[in-house]
Amino acid sequence: MTHTPPIALTIAGSDSGGGAGIQADLKAFHARGVHGLSVIAAITSQNTRGVTAVHAVPLSHIRSQIDAVFDDFPIAAAKTGMLGNAAITRLVAREMRKRKPAWLVVDPVMIATSGARLLTEDAVAAMVNDLIPLADVLTPNLPEAEALLGRELRTRKDLDQAGEDLLSLGASSVLLKGGHARGGEVVDRFFDAKGVLELRHPRLKIEGHGTGCTLASAIAAELAKGKTPRAAVKAAIGYVQRALQGSYRPGGGPVHVLAH
Repeated sequence: MTHTPPIALTIAGSDSGGGAGIQADLKAFHARGVHGLSVIAAITSQNTRGVTAVHAVPLSHIRSQIDAVFDDFPIAAAKTGMLGNAAITRLVAREMRKRKPAWLVVDPVMIATSGARLLTEDAVAAMVNDLIPLADVLTPNLPEAEALLGRELRTRKDLDQAGEDLLSLGASSVLLKGGHARGGEVVDRFFDAKGVLELRHPRLKIEGHGTGCTLASAIAAELAKGKTPRAAVKAAIGYVQRALQGSYRPGGGPVHVLAH
């Protein structure tokens, strides 16, 4: 028998277009050398042009999926993505508090690349109050950070303060992604008890799809393999940069799917 790889779990939404969500998470897990498990919290009708419908999975079935995977597998790390509404967010938070995975990455997915809303407005409070305090790594982009904090982020001072304020919500560390900011360089900022780590890389002239999902999953995979959060974030960002450089357009829309 071959050696069993570490096991990571994604709790997120399904993307029928295959570029984001559960599908991207499982691709990233495989590419980073871990066995991937999934709990589907929502089902989207989605392609490269956008999201046309969202169906929330019943709470009882989400709970039964969580029971099934935790009852059989030694889960080394978990990550959450699109959860859809407040009830699902609270359920996942309760289960994570109960199950206590060694590592939890929270990607506060709120809006799709196409602009479709993927988290109801009343669920933001549940995210802030129930789920984020459990996060070992929180991975918001700038619009998500603005929604979580209730204010605009424009200057470097704003961003530095945002990292501190996001930490104060209870997360052990925060990766504030800089892809939505302007400039020829993308600056991601990682905040933890040691301070701030800036990670800079050239901005690619493509509209990527599933980058946030892939990054959060890669971080979870690296944590599952034994890396510290700082080392996991560095490795995951490098992986996503390579995947973006090999990205392709599988459909008729403008978005590029990452090459895993």
